Amino acid sequence: MKRYLGLPVLALGGGLLSAPAMADDLTLCWAAWDPANALVELSKEFEAESGHNMSFEFVPWPNFADRMLNELNSGGQLCDLLIGDSQWIGGGAENGHYVKLNDFFDAESISMDDFAPATVYAYSTWPKGTPNYYALPAMGDANGWFYRKDWFEREDIRAAFKEKTGRELGEPKSQLELKEIAEFFQGREIDGQTVYGASIFTERGSEGITMGATGALYTWGFKYENNPGEYDMEGAVNSPAAVEGLEYYKSLYDCCTPPGYTNSYMGESLDAFKSGQVAMAMNWFAFFPGLYADPDTGGDKIDFFVNPPQNIPASTLGGQGISVVSYSDSQDAALEYIKWFAQPSVQAQWWSLGGYSAHNSVLNDPGFVDSQPFAGDFLEAMDGVQDFWQEPAYAELLLAMQKRLHDYVVAGQGTAQEALDKLIEDWTEVFEDEGKL
Repeated sequence: MKRYLGLPVLALGGGLLSAPAMADDLTLCWAAWDPANALVELSKEFEAESGHNMSFEFVPWPNFADRMLNELNSGGQLCDLLIGDSQWIGGGAENGHYVKLNDFFDAESISMDDFAPATVYAYSTWPKGTPNYYALPAMGDANGWFYRKDWFEREDIRAAFKEKTGRELGEPKSQLELKEIAEFFQGREIDGQTVYGASIFTERGSEGITMGATGALYTWGFKYENNPGEYDMEGAVNSPAAVEGLEYYKSLYDCCTPPGYTNSYMGESLDAFKSGQVAMAMNWFAFFPGLYADPDTGGDKIDFFVNPPQNIPASTLGGQGISVVSYSDSQDAALEYIKWFAQPSVQAQWWSLGGYSAHNSVLNDPGFVDSQPFAGDFLEAMDGVQDFWQEPAYAELLLAMQKRLHDYVVAGQGTAQEALDKLIEDWTEVFEDEGKL
């Protein structure tokens, strides 16, 4: 494996010096979505400063994990830089796919204290809670909500809601309030069209229903372990609060989603909202700039809110770190990109283009909250994010949760208690095979 030997072409302080003697062709791999397009635009500055040529391999989300994990596991050299999901960090580190960045960070005075702690913990470190870094926080993200503000402000709708519930219609302050609003809109006729309460995640094939249901589970008090790092799941994964949270998510699916909404994730949620089918929708903050800019349902017709609490405030973590792939023949040039991307000025531009910076200089700027209508919600969400297992065996762990949740929530098989009990059995088998139990 090629090791970091220092970068003589870099200045010790600010940005890049004049173009290096030999330019490299770098390929950055990520998912195909709006932030990736923003990164292409941002990276033009790096090309101009460094002399390196940037290429991009963007894979649609439903195929992203399979494509990139197969690439890593085969030792492929397609990607010099990879913006990989937070759940991959354990496998990336333990299997030698990612270059450990500690020496590089020290040499270039890149401090992880300059980034939001939740993003460093989730996107960069392995083992968790240790100062061992395999990525730089690249794209902060969480699962949030948006709604038809124009419907919520209509006097006839507001009067009907108050008559039915006894309270004013507004952004929900709890999961149960969210369901009450969704039930109110379900099947209602607005401007001659039948509308529905909410679009939520139900997809089984990749990660969809897990990312959606955990938005409810976490707020009720679901935990993966009683004691972090002990894999003691009994009484945490299937606690009474976790069971109640899963029952709630099924009830939201049963009462308040559009017809046939059995296998839906990011794209379907966006489509349901943009086509005027639903009053509220869940999705990643990454999509909020595009939603706000939409000519039909954006602007003054839309507003945003953080995943509502129930027993505790919590949001499902999204987002990714950027890593240097250990199989790359252009590691020094890839590290140049990391150094360039970490600069506060570049991070500010990243936010302005539609990316979600995790750099404190951006997030703590006095004007940040007012810079976008969803900026304050993003900060609040990132204060309470929780993530899925980041274990090297995360794919097997995810497949099990996808099956158990979909079988119960969508297919209506068994009870929530049975689904979570069986999930513990599945996960126990995985961890036993890993030698961790």
